[in-house]
Amino acid sequence: MSLKIGIVGLPNVGKSTLFNALTKQHAPAANFPFTTVDPNVGVVIVPDERVEKLATFFKSEKVVPTAIEFVDIAGLVKGASEGEGLGNKFLSHIREVDAIVEVIRFFPDPNVIHVAGGVNPLEDAETINTELALADLKTCENMLSKAKKDAKGGKTEDILRASALQKFYDALSAGDPARSVELTRAEIDVTKDVKLLTQKPILYVANLDEEQIKDANNIIVQFKQKFVSVVPLSIKIEQELAELPTEEQKIFLAEYGLTHSGMDDLIVAGYKLLGLITFLTTGPDETRAWTVIDGSTAPVAAGKIHTDFEKSFIFAETINWKELLDHGGYAIAREKGLVRNEGKEYVVKDGDVIVFKTGL
Repeated sequence: MSLKIGIVGLPNVGKSTLFNALTKQHAPAANFPFTTVDPNVGVVIVPDERVEKLATFFKSEKVVPTAIEFVDIAGLVKGASEGEGLGNKFLSHIREVDAIVEVIRFFPDPNVIHVAGGVNPLEDAETINTELALADLKTCENMLSKAKKDAKGGKTEDILRASALQKFYDALSAGDPARSVELTRAEIDVTKDVKLLTQKPILYVANLDEEQIKDANNIIVQFKQKFVSVVPLSIKIEQELAELPTEEQKIFLAEYGLTHSGMDDLIVAGYKLLGLITFLTTGPDETRAWTVIDGSTAPVAAGKIHTDFEKSFIFAETINWKELLDHGGYAIAREKGLVRNEGKEYVVKDGDVIVFKTGL
């Protein structure tokens, strides 16, 4: 499963620096607009204590965590929907990701240029969201015009498509994002090719300086009232942290009153933003985290291990990871009746440890 999260924002808000800290890569980062033209892509491991604890208990020879991809996309400016700056390139790149992390500058620094002349987090977020909505409105208008003509032919699929596009257009015209639109199952099926920017789930990163991070919750309170899903970070601290040896990181974090890297919070929040959950397989040979979309059934999960497993699925032996550890492993858990045999209709839960039984 290759799901991508695009890192977006105005120029000079810390996008590439965040990407570097996240991926331990070195994408260019400089104090001028459009340093990033072509998107950088990095695979990031999702921190998960469950994997470590299971691997330790079973003395696994191999440990495989789950991961997601982050994409660093060029900075957007006002007028991007009309082609300003790198507008068209920016919009085409963001169309290809599955979710958006929007970096918002909170830090004051006269040495770092702000394209709008001054730091205003609420206004900056509105600028980006407005450009995405305007681009969507254009896309939707063009598609709707064609869909209405096609619908005159009387085909059910064409009528449904026109209906769905009209819902999107009406919402966007009213200033609401496409993600606020509720479609029927049939409408979703006939609009799978419609890639609207404001359909994508969004998470905001509040980029604070070293002093602001100490009072992060108070500083972002007004912004959070409007935009809700916000992760406060000092990207500068995270960048320095990423360059330190592991043994020095805790000491460094303590200087700022922090207990752990904010990157962990961001990665986990990004994973949830994509609507993903983790199930696990474990034993002496290997402990591995597997990614599935929330709501997936046991056969679909089995198919992540091997495509033939989905077709030949019989049942799944399932237990919560903590229950498995609390009761000292499979043998005792089975004796106590804690390992359940689940069939084809079972919906996998986050943290399930599963042994699949197949006809192969």
